[in-house]
Amino acid sequence: MNPVIGLDVSKGESEVQAFLDKGKPYGKSFSIKHDLNGLGKLLEFLEGVKDKTGIQPSVILESSTGHYHAPVVQYLEQHNYLLIIVNPLISHRAKSSSLRKVKTDAIDAYRLCELYYKEDLEPYERRGIQLLNLRNLTRQHENITGIYVQTKLQFQAVLDQIFPEYKGVFGDLHSVVSLLVLKEFPASEDILAVGEDMLADKIKEFCKSRSKRWAEEKARDLKQAAARNPFKKTLYQSHLLSLSMYIDMLLQYKEHLSKMESEIDALAKEVEEYKIIQSIPGIGEKIAATIISEIGEIDRFNHPKKLVAFAGVDPEVFESGKFKATLVRITKRGSSRLRHALYMAVRSGIRDCRKKKTTDEIIPRNKRLRAFYDKKREEGKLYKVAVIACVNKLLHWIYAILKNRTTFQDIA
Repeated sequence: MNPVIGLDVSKGESEVQAFLDKGKPYGKSFSIKHDLNGLGKLLEFLEGVKDKTGIQPSVILESSTGHYHAPVVQYLEQHNYLLIIVNPLISHRAKSSSLRKVKTDAIDAYRLCELYYKEDLEPYERRGIQLLNLRNLTRQHENITGIYVQTKLQFQAVLDQIFPEYKGVFGDLHSVVSLLVLKEFPASEDILAVGEDMLADKIKEFCKSRSKRWAEEKARDLKQAAARNPFKKTLYQSHLLSLSMYIDMLLQYKEHLSKMESEIDALAKEVEEYKIIQSIPGIGEKIAATIISEIGEIDRFNHPKKLVAFAGVDPEVFESGKFKATLVRITKRGSSRLRHALYMAVRSGIRDCRKKKTTDEIIPRNKRLRAFYDKKREEGKLYKVAVIACVNKLLHWIYAILKNRTTFQDIA
């Protein structure tokens, strides 16, 4: 016998169906909650199947949207059950194989059991806690960065209606000193109402690392900007309230992002792969942390092509009879975060590393990658096609150096 338990996971509960062997369903399906009572009921059922067959059953489930399957996986791992977590694309194909169009949780759990006997599925390998922590932090950093960018745009839209000339005063409009000064003096009338010396003292108070002379220069610039401002008086108090709110939000986001970056850096430094990947020119700390956290343990892949497929940069193949598609795209079925990190690494690697050009000679950060990119461009490939080819090549290099625990060797 080869027993299996199929779980159709949804938010807060799962539908359970058991098979004793191929074509031999065991009883009717039932639902369990993702709490201690529900998971205890599931464990009791698993033990019952084990007693009946004499074999510990495997458990097959779909990798659900978000984190819905996490409590079930953690609970069953603690009780040493073999888990098979199926890609939703594979399970969807199995669920759609019937001619009858029926969609229920019970049917889905039944189809997962059938899939277990049809496909050669690999057991789920638990990822290291360290890499999972790193992945969670890098993903949260990306999410908060997205919110931070949107807040900056909303902040600028309000500033344009109060004090548009302020933008040129500080080099970085969103720096801490710039935001604090604007919170203290949000409109041009506030700046014109105080003396230049007092203004300089405030700027120096907000930025103790800079000189008094710098603060005095910024105070003069601020006075001139206030004199040029077309809005001599703010009519709408609602704009001032919104501006103050956005400044507080930006300062908080900056603080949170800084804290997360420190945590990511500290955690990544404990991972051997972090330094190995950074040996590839063009891959910095943030990109390296994202790549290793998304890939996980390299031993999960026994061939570089599997890593390429995991990243979703493998080409689609479409052939039928004598027809063979010439225009192919990448599948984009893997990790989108990994693809983005690799794309940025390639762009950084093939770019000229000098700040100022004195000759027409190109000195890229990654000479081997730039040579491969130039070769593809000379073959007539479009820019994006050449970059994706470089991403593919970069993944092969990453696979090789992680497998061999060696650093990257660029062209001398």
